[in-house]
Amino acid sequence: MSQASAIFNNSKLINNLKQLLMNASDCILDIYHLSNLDITIKSDNSPVTKADIAAHTLLFNGLSSLTPTIPVISEEDNESLSISGFHSTYWLIDPLDGTKEFISRNGEFTVNVALIENNKPSLGFVCVPTQKTLYWGGANYGSYKSIENSNKSKVICASYPQNPIRVVASRNHLNQATIDFIKTLGRTKLIKAGSSLKFLTIAEGKADYYPRFAPTSEWDTAAAHAILEGAGGKVNKVDGSNLSYGKLNILNPNFIARGRELIDNQVKVRQI
Repeated sequence: MSQASAIFNNSKLINNLKQLLMNASDCILDIYHLSNLDITIKSDNSPVTKADIAAHTLLFNGLSSLTPTIPVISEEDNESLSISGFHSTYWLIDPLDGTKEFISRNGEFTVNVALIENNKPSLGFVCVPTQKTLYWGGANYGSYKSIENSNKSKVICASYPQNPIRVVASRNHLNQATIDFIKTLGRTKLIKAGSSLKFLTIAEGKADYYPRFAPTSEWDTAAAHAILEGAGGKVNKVDGSNLSYGKLNILNPNFIARGRELIDNQVKVRQI
């Protein structure tokens, strides 16, 4: 049995993991409402706040306690990044995905936790703090959505392509390559969103495509990638092959996330 199956079939552990993400979400919101976010700039010129660090500490310690045999790799822990290539199974976390959205206070940021097995995201958890909403799932398990303080979970499903084709794109990284690709789709409706909300929009059947022709890292995509696959969607590189994880270079290549039906017969996906 895979680690993902063992976790998914352990309702107590699943509930503990979900609560851990909600706790991280609450931690982030506590800081979100402060006047001073204590912003610093990392070596890659990306911003980091005390919310990133606080959520990292909570998640890293919590996962290490709940699943002590599974290593944890986090965006905010440079030392942990060096071990990804030496383990077939590990947690990959982005404690605060969408730090720019967090700083601009538009609410479009998430907490991402993914279980990576054999270079694939087998299970994903994404919490949206400002919505008090949690998503989780994976390709072999279906995908689900719940709201804080509710005992009910809702199954979510990606939809078939609509007309016009609904394209979700990055609020901060809508570059010319992405615009050029969208033009090849014909009649479209553009939806802008931040963080991993773009994947979740497709997973809930509210969009058809998410083309990404700007830099992302594996921790940005893994958790929501798993959820999208559980909802019936796909994430592929522009050559059609699967987007994989555990590479020596943590950066993702260009990719296209999409809903329930492949529409390559309608649209020629070209290398950009």
